[in-house]
Amino acid sequence: MIGKEKMDATLSEKAVSQPPFGTAAERARRSLNAKLSNPLAGFSHTELRNQGRTFAELHEMGDESDIRAFELGAVLAQSPERYVNVTGLTNQEKRVLGREFTHRWSQPWKMYAVITLYQTVVNGAQIFYKHQFGIGDDSSRSAWLVGLVNSAPYLCCALISSWLTVPFNHWFGRRGTIFIACALSAITCLWQGFVATWWAMFVARFMLGFGIGPKLATVPIYAAETAPPSIRGALVMQWQVWSAFGIMVGYAADLIFYNVHSSTIVGLNWRCMMASAMFPALVVCCFVFTCPESPHWYMRQKQYFRAYRSICTLRNHKIQAARDLYYMHTLLEAENNMNLGRNKMLELIKVPRNRRATLASQIVMFMQQFCGVNVISYYSSEIFLEAKFSPPAALAASLGWGLINWLLSIPAIYTIDIFGRRNLLLLTFPLMSMAMLFTGFSFWIPESSHSARLTCIALGAYLFGVVYSPGEGPVPFTYTAEVYPLYVRSYGMALGTATMWFCNFILGMTWPSLRAAFTIQGAFSWHASWCVVGWWMVLLFMPETKGKTLEELDQVFSVPTRLHARYGLRQIGYFFNRYLLQRDVRPEILYEREELVKVQDVGFNA
Repeated sequence: MIGKEKMDATLSEKAVSQPPFGTAAERARRSLNAKLSNPLAGFSHTELRNQGRTFAELHEMGDESDIRAFELGAVLAQSPERYVNVTGLTNQEKRVLGREFTHRWSQPWKMYAVITLYQTVVNGAQIFYKHQFGIGDDSSRSAWLVGLVNSAPYLCCALISSWLTVPFNHWFGRRGTIFIACALSAITCLWQGFVATWWAMFVARFMLGFGIGPKLATVPIYAAETAPPSIRGALVMQWQVWSAFGIMVGYAADLIFYNVHSSTIVGLNWRCMMASAMFPALVVCCFVFTCPESPHWYMRQKQYFRAYRSICTLRNHKIQAARDLYYMHTLLEAENNMNLGRNKMLELIKVPRNRRATLASQIVMFMQQFCGVNVISYYSSEIFLEAKFSPPAALAASLGWGLINWLLSIPAIYTIDIFGRRNLLLLTFPLMSMAMLFTGFSFWIPESSHSARLTCIALGAYLFGVVYSPGEGPVPFTYTAEVYPLYVRSYGMALGTATMWFCNFILGMTWPSLRAAFTIQGAFSWHASWCVVGWWMVLLFMPETKGKTLEELDQVFSVPTRLHARYGLRQIGYFFNRYLLQRDVRPEILYEREELVKVQDVGFNA
């Protein structure tokens, strides 16, 4: 397959091209990361053809046409965009390969089926069941218990279920993990409809977390491992779109079952609301095994032919399937042949490059919750009731917020790669803060001005959804999935997910008490202030990652934190001069010095 001598020579060439920035240990890790970024760089087409044929014959991939596909696929894997330079391709094969770049979204239907796995949130039921359970009064005890019950699934996700993702995926595969998680979700959602006490509801919702955590962590991985490179980022990001869709479905269920009553069953309406969340999970259980298993998982299990058959159903041509599978194989081989550290969780902290990525990732994950979004997601019905909406109007207003959150998350598929992750957050955090303040202050409008009060409160919540959905909604998971080197990426993702769920739990648990202690105006102002804090943290400590390769990200995160913070502060002056004073000033390029070093290294004058 890949000769060690050739690989070492390729690694040495990449190491030379790296800027001499950081300690010797950091430069060594950058060299390892460069090796992982493209293990096939430096090989001739003849060598790659031989490697592809050897791989296909060794693992009995099929007949001569399949072996030919791997010969050409190994060459294409080196530089997919240079397919026109590969000899031996037919005109029809070149057209198929060209469509990847001209018609990126022209993919088999099974490719899209793997990303339509969503979740629901039901918040309208709490306005009924808390009174039935005796925790609906204004006491401090009731406020804490309501928060504890509502946030129980996220406590489970943070402490237990998110960390089960790795063993579950190893034992059961991606499809198996999603099936088990959805089955648990369906059972516990139905369970919630039959409880009679607050502590029984807490237990049922805590167990629900065993379904939420592994599914949320697995679906993006599944999408990333099955998607073609040209649309991988957009497809992975769509977990946010479908999560928002699931939230909207939950709001619709609240409204549908509001008028369901029975003389023999107490609280039939809220029981139906809670139990209805099982139906999306059952749908997923029914069709998840019609989707192919992740070829990456099959490769990990040494089931190469199954991996090939799986990826063939996800691509338009076997040449594409062979190309992507062979590249996947070379990455796995490169990982297995390198000494990357025994304790990868410690590597997130001990290695400066990884520590800076962890800091940036933790900031965006923390702020995804503390910006206050799930205050509205989980408590919108109660917020609108406190604004003197009627119960049906409160549920309808919540449905409107869910609809906005879903529809506005769709354009983020494109804007996240146009404007960049950092710029989106720097733009939307101030707007989110103003929307939060506007919503909270609208509660001071006298009840005598009923229409104006209701309009302003709903408008503020909706405006928050408008700016959250393309910004802090999709950015955290996308950013966390790309900032880490490959060898610690799954651990960084697990840490980020656990942080998000723990903050989710804190938010859901404390909101009722926060609202009681600070008043509704103060509680909204609290989260508005966190949006301001988040803006400063992003400005100082979050580098941009848009359009950067793994090698370039190593350079970005090798810049000391203090230098990036100073650069962020200087950007304020640039913005003031360029856009307020209309001066003709050029933006500072943080990595300009490193770029000059690279130019000088290859013999040019800077």
